[in-house]
Amino acid sequence: MNTRYTQSFKIQAVEKALNRTEGTNLKEIAQALGVGFSTLEKWIRQSKDQEFESLPNHEITSQKRMHEERRPQDWSHQEKLDMVITCSSLSEQEISKLCREKGLFPHHVNQWKVDFLNGNIQGSKPKSQGEMKTLRAENKALKKELNRKDRALAETAALLVLQKKVHEIWGNDEDSSL
Repeated sequence: MNTRYTQSFKIQAVEKALNRTEGTNLKEIAQALGVGFSTLEKWIRQSKDQEFESLPNHEITSQKRMHEERRPQDWSHQEKLDMVITCSSLSEQEISKLCREKGLFPHHVNQWKVDFLNGNIQGSKPKSQGEMKTLRAENKALKKELNRKDRALAETAALLVLQKKVHEIWGNDEDSSL
């Protein structure tokens, strides 16, 4: 069964996929929207190649905006700093308007400002593949060690319980010597 989706639905789906948070992946978004993963990937590819069918004016501007927007984590440190400086002299309404134009939310700008003030600009930088591999290996080793210690602790607890039951049933050796 082929389901037909409206152009506005496709555009909104692609915008949602492109503006996703760092923890979510395309499969989760596709599942939430009720479309196939490959379908969503195709729509994203089409939007980047500007292959969507002819659209009404409000959808065209939305589609153009979609190509200009980037996820907040894709912004460079210099661009973030420029945005924070630009927003420092604006009112909240003007900040909201500027953020909408740039594909951001005002809380992104506020977080960037806090990060710059705290000197935490490295925290938003993605790790290199080598660092990620090392961290995964270390994480795996720590989980293995934790699992081993959990098993040892459970075994010790079981032995203590059994020893207590043995003493209840047969009594202590110390009791018989008296």
